[in-house]
Amino acid sequence: MGAAMLDGEGVPGAVVKIPLRTMNRHGLIAGATGTGKTKTLQIIAEQLSENGVPVLLMDIKGDLSGIAQAGSFSKHVEKRHNLLGIPWQGKGMPVEFLSLSDEKGARLRATVTEFGPVLLSRILGLNDTQAGVVSLAFKYCDDKDIPLLDLKDFKKVLQYLSEEGKDEIKEEYGAVSSSSVSTIMRKIIEIEQQGADRFFGEESFNVEDLCRTNAKGQGMVSILRLIDIQDRPKLFSTFMLALLAEIYSTFPEIGDAEKPKLVIFIDEAHLIFNEASKALLDQIETIVRLIRSKGVGVYFCTQNPTDVPDEILGQLGLKIQHALRAFTPKDRQMITRTAENYPESTFYNVPELLTSLGMGEALITALDEMGRPTPLAATLLRSPMGRMDILTPGEIDAIIASSKLVPFYNREIDRESAYEMLGRKIQSAVGSRQSTTEGQRSGGKQASREAGEQTERDEVPDILEEISKSPMARQMGRTLMRELTRGLFGVLGGGRRRR
Repeated sequence: MGAAMLDGEGVPGAVVKIPLRTMNRHGLIAGATGTGKTKTLQIIAEQLSENGVPVLLMDIKGDLSGIAQAGSFSKHVEKRHNLLGIPWQGKGMPVEFLSLSDEKGARLRATVTEFGPVLLSRILGLNDTQAGVVSLAFKYCDDKDIPLLDLKDFKKVLQYLSEEGKDEIKEEYGAVSSSSVSTIMRKIIEIEQQGADRFFGEESFNVEDLCRTNAKGQGMVSILRLIDIQDRPKLFSTFMLALLAEIYSTFPEIGDAEKPKLVIFIDEAHLIFNEASKALLDQIETIVRLIRSKGVGVYFCTQNPTDVPDEILGQLGLKIQHALRAFTPKDRQMITRTAENYPESTFYNVPELLTSLGMGEALITALDEMGRPTPLAATLLRSPMGRMDILTPGEIDAIIASSKLVPFYNREIDRESAYEMLGRKIQSAVGSRQSTTEGQRSGGKQASREAGEQTERDEVPDILEEISKSPMARQMGRTLMRELTRGLFGVLGGGRRRR
């Protein structure tokens, strides 16, 4: 990582290292804007890759792509490494770009079925009754072999269960509350507005593709480009929880191996926690606590440790604290609270040191080989081997063009699923109702002619008047025609868009 500092200067030979086998114990990189958090993240990611450990970087600000190209030697780099007594080498890491939205890279998607009713209900923030309706919808689709691929599919199922298929559902599974369905639909629309519809669908991403190494034995650095979803924290937290849950459910138990199987860095982590519901936070806490045994380390990068809930903060073995700034009384109180997150030190005045650290300097405490917290060390950090700037669009395009994942995951797949299958059932029901109505109309006319007792008005029945006598029938007619129109245009217009 660098060298310990004495009187503000790095001490050559006093090297600060982190044991590779403890990198599955999770960690925190914190500090004010402009103090070097992102470069610290880059340093750790480079060293992991060099040691054959795959890395996933969640790039919110778009400034991590430079890790793919060798950095440039400069007077600043030379001076720093002379102070450290550590040689510097410029080197790029093997990189794969990933995307949740319209950013360039291999698309990350999952089907609604893969998400499952429990996780989907927690993300939507549903109560027990509403979660029961979600479980019923999944059960119905499982029993009828109806694929649930994207949110359009799920909304179509909910509409069918509460309207056209309510009698079928009541007989087999019990009645479904229309008010519960309406609430669930509103919740789905809320996450759709943040772009979640792009995440659900096919081709589903295989998390094992995050664990690749190249021919040289370097771990692949997968960079998930999230630049265009900074203002959509619900989508970010939805994806984060789904990814961790998928990794936990599919990776085998390996315990404390010599090195992790995968390390995940979450930049701007406060975006997850600020908008997450209590249920979502509980789920994240549980997975973070358990996923260590799968050989996976999770590292949160944020401005202040207080951005991370205490229950999760207590699970973090490595803590790297960059400088904080004290401009107000509230800032000074926060610094005092931050100092309490670190081991007590007789050598440092931690609250005072937190405000005097320079760029590229940090307080570090890790776990030793025996899992014990190390003493706090003020550290002058090394410079990254990769470029300390972003790639050009041309350089990004070159990496995308050489990717083996992009051609596979960016295919447009639109196979038949709930939207089409239930759309046909609605159309069939409409046709059946129309046939019944026409039969009744024809029978009425015949009876009128035979009896010769009906008035001219009775001989030519007014269907609109019949329907107007039944508000329920009138509403059902509107609903059926609306669903029929949506179904027809969904199919004739080229099918659903899967993003």
